[in-house]
Amino acid sequence: MLAIVLMMSFGVLVAGAVAAYVAYPHRGQRMPVAPQLGDAMRKGVDALPTLEDSESRR
Repeated sequence: MLAIVLMMSFGVLVAGAVAAYVAYPHRGQRMPVAPQLGDAMRKGVDALPTLEDSESRR
């Protein structure tokens, strides 16, 4: 029972982090409540490699 509660809590935390990222840093806005969290998310995303869109190379 404890394992189920812990896994469900972890899932809710991950979903909240994704929602917070999509709502603010992904759009280029600062997070109003926790700007340090938004800055950390942006640094993490900037460090990851990205693929170019095939249509933008034309």
